[in-house]
Amino acid sequence: MKNKNADVIFNSSHIDKILKENSTHVERKLKSILNERDFGILSKPISYSLLNGGKRLRPLLCIESAKIFDIGLKKSIYPALAIECMHSYSLVHDDLPSMDNDDLRRGKPTVHKKWDEPTAILVGDALQSLSFEILVDKNLKIEPFIKNELIYSLARNSGASGMVLGQALDIKAETSKTKITIEKITNLQSYKTGKLISWSCEVGAILSNEDRSPFKKFASCIGLAFQIQDDILDIIGTSQSLGKKAGKDKYQNKATYISKLGLDGAVKKNKRLVEEACEALSLFGEKAENLRQISHFIINRKN
Repeated sequence: MKNKNADVIFNSSHIDKILKENSTHVERKLKSILNERDFGILSKPISYSLLNGGKRLRPLLCIESAKIFDIGLKKSIYPALAIECMHSYSLVHDDLPSMDNDDLRRGKPTVHKKWDEPTAILVGDALQSLSFEILVDKNLKIEPFIKNELIYSLARNSGASGMVLGQALDIKAETSKTKITIEKITNLQSYKTGKLISWSCEVGAILSNEDRSPFKKFASCIGLAFQIQDDILDIIGTSQSLGKKAGKDKYQNKATYISKLGLDGAVKKNKRLVEEACEALSLFGEKAENLRQISHFIINRKN
């Protein structure tokens, strides 16, 4: 029997409000972190890549997952900032000519276009290191074993057991002479997109040393839904609305959910995933309402 908490009415004005408030707060903290450090000739490109707009969705997931366990911003802001640095690094590298070869990101020239490829590679490297620097900050007052778990789990989810593996599988799929199956697409996206989202959703449970399994289930659903929505927007969106070139997947003959399920099938799949995601958090009642709203936002977003 489906729990009533899974029946969520999407409140777009509410989610817009918390996204805006969160983005403002995260942006301010990121600027503070950058101002405290001297990155020399890399300062401008690092700031450009890290403060280049965006929804700050992963930091919001960190903060909201922590709220479920009554953990405030004083603690949750650190993993929130760390994941945004890690995510920004992944975008800078993903945009490189040897990877996804994009000229635009959020409507602006990508780092390798504004500067050059070596600078983009080094900016990505620097942002990855900065993620872990933030997590070991002395002002993050938590038990050492919990801090170690945050660092270890982020490394696992972002490295060759996580997001980086997903990138490798994606590149292999693009160069393959045979079309990959829907199961393999799901597998590669669970790494490429899903692992950083998964870590973000688990932050509250890690900080409170609680069971992560409901959040793993929630994250696996919304991570896949996020990627499917990207596939959908690549078809129905415009370059102006997306802030990057639209129709790129079809042009590159990329294996996507659209190519396997069709547009209608992908939309239906996304709705089912969000229902499952909401159901996964049913035991947390109203405390998880913002996370449920975020899951609906993911499949209603336009960029």
